[in-house]
Amino acid sequence: MDADIPRDERLVVNADLVRKLVAEQFPQWADLPVRQVAVNGWDNSTFHLGDSMKVRLPMAAGYVSQTAKEVQWLPLLAPQLPQPIPAPVAIGQPGHGYPFQWSVYGWLAGETASRERIGDLVGFADDLADFLLALERIDPIDAPLAGRHNFYRGGQLAVYDAETRASVAALGERVDGAAALVLWEAALATTWPRPPVWVHGDIAWGNLLVEDGRLAGVIDFGSAAIGDPACDLVISWTLFEGASRERFRARMEMDSGTWARGRAWGLWKAMLVMRGHVEAGNEAGAEAESRLIETLLEDQRLFG
Repeated sequence: MDADIPRDERLVVNADLVRKLVAEQFPQWADLPVRQVAVNGWDNSTFHLGDSMKVRLPMAAGYVSQTAKEVQWLPLLAPQLPQPIPAPVAIGQPGHGYPFQWSVYGWLAGETASRERIGDLVGFADDLADFLLALERIDPIDAPLAGRHNFYRGGQLAVYDAETRASVAALGERVDGAAALVLWEAALATTWPRPPVWVHGDIAWGNLLVEDGRLAGVIDFGSAAIGDPACDLVISWTLFEGASRERFRARMEMDSGTWARGRAWGLWKAMLVMRGHVEAGNEAGAEAESRLIETLLEDQRLFG
């Protein structure tokens, strides 16, 4: 989940609107039932369309460019990856008061990858590493460079320097600000030493699908681009632990600087989200992010 555009700036989309858009623009599907998915995303509002398709509608102008990017690139990436990714079926146009292009995809089987659904976390680390390494090996020619269109995932951490420092200051004694800045500044001193590679940009449990305890698919490529793969390492601390984290680290074969930037991507996001929870009075949410921040700081102490 991204925190780049606040919730109160997002559109509210419902199933009735989706039915009207589909009936008008794709009458061959007008009789298919429409219902919202169980776990909705942050960038797009997603709905089942019958049993084999889904409709995704960007919820803010900042996410609109993702639609055309996914339609262009996902069919080229899919044959080169070990697990399924979404297959675009059609692009819809604005209508009925909805202002943006929207998209129809084939439905991927599986459930979101919560820990209780994963049979073997070490094996899952292997599967995810295989996927990410395969993604990085795909020819990046003519692919979009990281930038504003994907909120700089795969780009320079320095873009979020002021925001990170402001979050550290705002959180005060709730976090070890001095240690957080050591982690952050160590990462800023490093760079990706090789040519840009494909990155997913938002490898989080909500974008990973599980069937029978195994990785069954990867969704939501709106933040994909080519650049520094450090942003795809954050899952090491948000999902894996112990032996599974060690396996993921070993399989990814990244240099220490890339792991440092991975920690920093995680820190930026956790600080930002925790700050939002504190301001909203959500102590449970703040405590969860605080635990993640401590995990990142401990990793810095061990490997930094």
